[in-house]
Amino acid sequence: MDIASYISGFVDGEGCFCVSFQPSRRHRFGWEVRPSFSVSQNAARAELLDVIRERWGCGFIRPDRSDRTLKFEVRNVRDLVEKVLPHFRANPLASSKQADVERFERICRLVFEGHHQTIEGFEEIVQTAMKVNPSGKRKYLGSDILNSLRSGERIVCATGNRGSNTKFRPARMA
Repeated sequence: MDIASYISGFVDGEGCFCVSFQPSRRHRFGWEVRPSFSVSQNAARAELLDVIRERWGCGFIRPDRSDRTLKFEVRNVRDLVEKVLPHFRANPLASSKQADVERFERICRLVFEGHHQTIEGFEEIVQTAMKVNPSGKRKYLGSDILNSLRSGERIVCATGNRGSNTKFRPARMA
């Protein structure tokens, strides 16, 4: 069996390439960038999650209480760049999700190389991230993140899900 192709096919159906943003007082522009890769399976058939973790030598498996599955997840940017993404270059996904993989890789490389610490790099990350998994839930809109950079305001807390019409509370940057 070609296990590498099998993994790609499995990820094509059950995987997620995600870039989230979290307000942070510790980070230069008031936002933490969090790229992550995950793939889920119900516990009765979770052997493949162990195979993936062993093959790549990174990540962790945890219960996902939202849907009662187990989730293999990689959040470490070095592991994403050096172990996970090379797999998908060598064994691309068959669906249009491959475009998300390529955008996700661009973001991971920008973060890995430190470009998230420049305004231009951070803006590129935000703009690219909003194109990854566009139908997914987002707590913050890209325009809100980018506008907070231009206005000199940092987002310190959210009052609700950004999918609704709730507002966030900005605070002046120091």
